[in-house]
Amino acid sequence: MKEDLEKTDVLIIGSGPAGYTAAIYAARADMKPVVIQGLQPGGQLTTTTDVDNYPGYKDGITGPEMMEDFKAQAERFGTDTRWGMVTKVDFSERPFKVEVDEKDTILAETVIIATGASAKWLGMEDEKRLNGYGVSACATCDGFFYKGKEVVVVGAGDTAAEEATYLAKMCTKVTMLVRRDKMRASKAMQHRVFNTANLEVLFNHNTKSINGEPGAVGVESITAVNNITNEETVIPASGFFVAIGHKPNSDLFKGQLEMDDSGYLIIEPGTSKTKIPGVFAAGDIADHVYRQAVTSAGTGCMAALDAERFLADQE
Repeated sequence: MKEDLEKTDVLIIGSGPAGYTAAIYAARADMKPVVIQGLQPGGQLTTTTDVDNYPGYKDGITGPEMMEDFKAQAERFGTDTRWGMVTKVDFSERPFKVEVDEKDTILAETVIIATGASAKWLGMEDEKRLNGYGVSACATCDGFFYKGKEVVVVGAGDTAAEEATYLAKMCTKVTMLVRRDKMRASKAMQHRVFNTANLEVLFNHNTKSINGEPGAVGVESITAVNNITNEETVIPASGFFVAIGHKPNSDLFKGQLEMDDSGYLIIEPGTSKTKIPGVFAAGDIADHVYRQAVTSAGTGCMAALDAERFLADQE
């Protein structure tokens, strides 16, 4: 049966900065990589309107355009990019079995996992409606656009505290909405929040609505509701940052690869190697600290080089 199946030296799962950078390096090394794009071709960056912090784009670029550039560069060197979703993997023996769309099986000598992580959202219709028009899940990516403006941050953990204090450096006012009567953030981060003059924390508050229009207007204000008194407050704001965490897209690999408690893949420090020889991880799937396009691209390069060396050692 194995004889009839398609074979490849390198299969890359995911098509964000990590996946495409791995493909560029693997293709240039004549490894003829196959990229399975996944549910969100281009990854999280395709939900970002403007990217101003990626080196080389001096005038900035939109997330979707940038990922098209990555894709075109990978394909220029012979990458085989495919629509599809990996639905099952078997890492018990090499070549590894990878099932796509529940029907096609590919045999891969090495696999690079670049499935990324997804921002957790509140699940409001307004979030979808105004995503990219003032609604964001990444202050480091988008904070600069709100210089001199007022913004709201939702969340109570270290991520929210970090995003809020980061935004406070450039925004006139930051309001944090915390749904309980206390924060979950570490004591050090809480001290930083409470010692920031232009940062106000509203405890026991939920978001009722994000007000504004997609396009030039964008977000104008946030209606928050006190979940004890039901009193509503309209907060003027141009930006709404959701900082309630990220979920790594790693369910597919449960029981086969080592993960931390949050589901991020565990790799050998300073490499992209998982505990299974020939299986590598790059990008946000193995990084809960930096989560930037440029760091993801760097680890994509590492994964391709690690895969190339691994294959050379098998000869």
